[in-house]
Amino acid sequence: MAIISQPRLFEWEEIEKLNDLERLLLVLKYMPDERLMRKLEKERGNGRDDYPIRAMWNATLAGVVYQHNSAESLLRELGRNGQLRYICGFKPNQVPPSWAFSRFLAKLMERPEEIEEIFNELVRQLTELLPDFGETLAFDGKAIETHARPHKNKPLTRDGRRDLDANFGKKVYRGENQDGTMWEKIKSWFGYKLHLIVDANYELPVAFKITQASCAEEPQAHDLLSDLEAEHPIILKCSRYFAADKGLDDGKLIRRLWDDYRIRPVIDIRNTWRDQDATRLLSGQENLVYDYQGRVYCYCPRTYQKRQMPNGGFEVDRGCLKKRCPAEHFGIDCEGKEECPVSKAVRVPLKEDRRIFNPLPRDSYKWEDIYKKRTSVERVNGRLDVSFGFENHFIRGQQKMRMRMGLALCVMLAMAVGRIKEKEREKMRSLVQCA
Repeated sequence: MAIISQPRLFEWEEIEKLNDLERLLLVLKYMPDERLMRKLEKERGNGRDDYPIRAMWNATLAGVVYQHNSAESLLRELGRNGQLRYICGFKPNQVPPSWAFSRFLAKLMERPEEIEEIFNELVRQLTELLPDFGETLAFDGKAIETHARPHKNKPLTRDGRRDLDANFGKKVYRGENQDGTMWEKIKSWFGYKLHLIVDANYELPVAFKITQASCAEEPQAHDLLSDLEAEHPIILKCSRYFAADKGLDDGKLIRRLWDDYRIRPVIDIRNTWRDQDATRLLSGQENLVYDYQGRVYCYCPRTYQKRQMPNGGFEVDRGCLKKRCPAEHFGIDCEGKEECPVSKAVRVPLKEDRRIFNPLPRDSYKWEDIYKKRTSVERVNGRLDVSFGFENHFIRGQQKMRMRMGLALCVMLAMAVGRIKEKEREKMRSLVQCA
């Protein structure tokens, strides 16, 4: 039997606790919550102050930072961790009871606008700290199941166990196998949906909204753009690209992004043509056609050989995409070059089809690179599930879900702001590493 020397009691435990508490201290230091605290303290007035507002708020943030999925789990941690009680602001051996903490959370649920104002203030700070923040935006929706079961024939009364705000949502995924057969996968859930716009380069949230699961993504994208226009016009002014999957393939949204904000939409397109291999004649041309993905082809007047035309850039003042002659661009011998009405290039106006033709051509390498950044939303959603406990939670009700999601996103942004101001920019997305 191997004998090892016994380490001194609490030696490494205390060091690890102190390091772990640094994450909470970072969030508390850079959370712009003074306005909310004063409102809550004014509302309490001269009433009993056994459990101070600021201590309860700090404890609530600690529950988010340390991934407690319930209030009872957090209260147990406060009961056994004196350092955590001290940092939150409680008196020695003082732990709030369950009823007091539940009442405080109920007060927070009544003030979602103040929590969203904290979120917006953190976004404003990031625009000052990161000059290119918001240059590339990405949007996606996330399914969030409620902890309650679907109500069937039971009386619709709010008793804390049922969730009368949630409903069913469904998302259909389709694709094609290697053998040419089509596959389809349907995901359904009972709960809510998070609509999220993030900065695709820094993977940090910019705007969010919680709705019922059945709400479509496209109207919510319009609402979030309106919110950005009201709260953060500088982001829309500096933004260059907006990436999203084909769920946002909407002509109205595409026109709004470019016409109103000069943001290039990088949104995947749904094939609404009956024949997938079909092409349509380009307006005003004799031998030029295009497909639903925006690829333009020319036919040789003599051999009728079909060739794809390479991109020649986008002319902003004319609102036209420039497509070059493939024979001229690649040095190909074309028998009908002298007879072809396209000498060197042709201009394709965006108004030909606003869904298909975008300021950033769909068949360009740049479009592919920007569209790959759309996965940044999925990584943010993954951190919400794993690091903030939304994969296994006990939340019921849209009001509570909105409050809890707002707190999680505020903690994410406050930690990023703190990392940058503490000269640790490389760790600004880390939710685990200590300062």
